[in-house]
Amino acid sequence: MRQASFPLFPGLPFPPDGPICDALLGEARPYFMIEEADEGGVAAYRALRKRVFVVEQGLFPRHDLDERDEDPRTVVLVARDRAGSVIGGVRLGPARGGPDIGWWHGGRLIVRPTDRGGAGVGPALVRAAYARAEAAGALRFEATVQARAERLFARLGWHAVRPVTLMGRPHVLMRRPMGRIAALVAATKQPLGPLLAGFHLGGPGFVGDDGAPVPGSDLVAACDAILPAMVERDPDWAGWCSVLVNLNDLSAMGAAPVGLLDAVGAKDAAAAARVLGGLRRAAEAYGVPVLGGHTQLGVPAALAVTALGRTTDPVPGGGGLPGHRLRLTADLGGGWRPGYTGRQWDSTSHRRTPELRAMLDAVAAARPAAAKDVSMSGIAGTLGMLAEASGCGAVLDVAALPRPDGVAMGDWLTCFPGFAMLTAAPPSHPGLSAGPAAGAVCGELTRTPGVRLRWPDGELTDALTTPATGLGPADP
Repeated sequence: MRQASFPLFPGLPFPPDGPICDALLGEARPYFMIEEADEGGVAAYRALRKRVFVVEQGLFPRHDLDERDEDPRTVVLVARDRAGSVIGGVRLGPARGGPDIGWWHGGRLIVRPTDRGGAGVGPALVRAAYARAEAAGALRFEATVQARAERLFARLGWHAVRPVTLMGRPHVLMRRPMGRIAALVAATKQPLGPLLAGFHLGGPGFVGDDGAPVPGSDLVAACDAILPAMVERDPDWAGWCSVLVNLNDLSAMGAAPVGLLDAVGAKDAAAAARVLGGLRRAAEAYGVPVLGGHTQLGVPAALAVTALGRTTDPVPGGGGLPGHRLRLTADLGGGWRPGYTGRQWDSTSHRRTPELRAMLDAVAAARPAAAKDVSMSGIAGTLGMLAEASGCGAVLDVAALPRPDGVAMGDWLTCFPGFAMLTAAPPSHPGLSAGPAAGAVCGELTRTPGVRLRWPDGELTDALTTPATGLGPADP
């Protein structure tokens, strides 16, 4: 069955039988449409490749098929004209065998000779390939193109990596920057520096931490609000998460939780009861009492929780040094929360109290140099916060990351993962023992600012090139 198709118009003149707005309204058809190819589309695409690459250009002696064509993960996008004929195509998929770690490669871009130039088929296929790779969770996307196509790809936002020679002819390895991580951090964390200027939150050594040591005591306080849309849409889960995120904040500082305070706003008592039901279930599961709070009815949905914990020696989020090894410790059990696929991983709601407490106690027992729990900015964004607070940069080994089976790398690095802790410590540090959570060394802190991803071939790609929050080092 043919996949759903969508019109693409970059560089395309108005269709001869009506303006573009008519095509969007279904009253006229665009000159071409791009779709994910079915079996027949793949066959037509391969035939067109042979016609151009073998017969016309003489790049291959008999055919241009290779192992990528046999890989079941390979995706083929084709452009069809109004008659349904394939007039162009491109293939893309994971660059290597084994698990898909988010490194994708595009290639075999082809356009029927009579449709090259003004119709815009080639650029549209390149844009569609990028969108498809991004949707698949790719964080590195490359293509090896003939040298004459370098300018086209550059205009579409690709960067030249290096010249290469294929089939005795000059080619260029091109890379398309993937901005998913940077966009998430820009939306969630980068405004914090200007907004909080002058507050000195957390005090020296703890600027940028999600919890704050209370001066003159052994108390640590943490406070988080839940998105109002989530409170309205999924009140029980919002109540659960309000406990989870605050206890994770305390855990990252090595503090033992002693109690919770909640503030709930709801349109009526029934809506408030659903929120408080989830909050109560989580508090009971973790074995942490709700000490009090405030409930207001007849108002828009709102939920914020404050958690109190105790430690005489808090673990800072900014205690890392260049050369310290990075470790991710994450609970890979569970699955995507229904309605939040790719955004929220529920690893906690099925756990028993001993398992939950083992994870909460892990940082206090191991005492790394620095620790941050992974929150709404995702693994890579949270690493950017830890590195910034430590006055460092960071390199993250993509292939070494603990990750649930079947979860796209792009989703895993940008989702809220339930329980996941990033720590930094000297190479001799043994790491965290966190019950059901899995841990692995997955990078190091560096003197070079920003966060970069390291791939199995040794290449580094930028994830963050600017400070995550603008709050600066925790101990300037």
